[in-house]
Amino acid sequence: MASRRFLGALLAMSPALALAQAAVPDTPAGHALSAWLEAINSDDRALQDSFIKAYPTFGTMADLTNWRAGVGGYDLLEIYPSEATNIFFRVKQKSWPVEEAGRLQVSAGKPALFVTIEVWRVPKGARFQPAKLDEAGRARVIGRVAETLRAFHVDAATGKQLAEALRKRAARGEYRGMRFIDSFARQLTEDLRAVGHDPHLEVRSNYFTRPAQTPKADEAELRRLAADNCGFEKAEHLRPNIGYLKFNFFADPEHCAPTADAAMTFLADSDVLILDLRDNNGGRGGMVVLLASYLFAAPTHLSDGYRRADNSTQETWTLPSVSGRRFLDKPVYVLISKRTFSAGEALAFALQGVKRATLIGEATPGGSGAIEFKPIDAQFTLVLPTTRISSPATKKDWAGTGVQPDVPVAADQALETALELATQQAR
Repeated sequence: MASRRFLGALLAMSPALALAQAAVPDTPAGHALSAWLEAINSDDRALQDSFIKAYPTFGTMADLTNWRAGVGGYDLLEIYPSEATNIFFRVKQKSWPVEEAGRLQVSAGKPALFVTIEVWRVPKGARFQPAKLDEAGRARVIGRVAETLRAFHVDAATGKQLAEALRKRAARGEYRGMRFIDSFARQLTEDLRAVGHDPHLEVRSNYFTRPAQTPKADEAELRRLAADNCGFEKAEHLRPNIGYLKFNFFADPEHCAPTADAAMTFLADSDVLILDLRDNNGGRGGMVVLLASYLFAAPTHLSDGYRRADNSTQETWTLPSVSGRRFLDKPVYVLISKRTFSAGEALAFALQGVKRATLIGEATPGGSGAIEFKPIDAQFTLVLPTTRISSPATKKDWAGTGVQPDVPVAADQALETALELATQQAR
């Protein structure tokens, strides 16, 4: 399937193009880049269909049109020193004043295979540096990742197991020849998750050098939050008097608290409230606390967070006051699915633990507690769980097992089930 992070496609040769001010080299990788840009910049359905047929493993027409819809096409700005089968490039979205840098790789031989294409938004004030890895660099990264896992993973035994697994793979030569930091990071991530069974585990790569001081939130990020309505997709009154709130991520309350306050106030007079977290992929813990605070009259102990690194436990409580109107002493249903992750799991788990909500849907993936971002070097960062979040009532967490629904149903049936239960409650 096509993705802005990774895709595979069969490559057919096409003439090199000169786009904007950058000349695309006459190489297999250059031909692939030209074909991709032509397809994503076209609004000709016949041409797009021809591209999909020429590159059948790219994905569907929907993959191509969705990508194009998100960016409006691209202007090619720069080509960096490249090889026959690999090319680094920089582009500008046509719909937004956003620059992205990317890497495209094809296989050797004929026909060449579209191995990978990745694009990354260029941070404000940052410079793109397409460096490569050698054997010593890979060994250094593996060593530091292993040391960090041992020292900071919330579970000492798991951290040791993960570290040893990486070292064994390296000793067998499984990472030999991996020269590009993005593909190396992706492989390390897959290997860690295969052992740890934790979708939070990740090695991230970075081709950018950043300014010494980065603004807390630049204008582009604030525009993105505004365009996404801070993650709040729907706030509706459904018959007979049921409040429905769907939100897909937890934004920073520093910028998005007014949106949350408005949504909860709008639904405060409902007889029953449905919170839809089926597509919620996590975010900021502060927003979790803010939303939960609307459901309790007095400060309530939601969770305990144990951090192994300093052997400390921090309690999380609801806020003593909120800016909007609370939803009190009335039923709450929370919809969850296999896509509900991280902070989404945390809110559902906390409300279930204090018996403030009934969970409907599917078991969640089981992302383990709170995470930290540990720099490995200038190009790599390790994301790992450092804090175990547990219920103060049951002393249990959801790591590995996921948050379990009170009413198990398929995710696409969860809203209908909740509406049936809510209608009965509202009578």
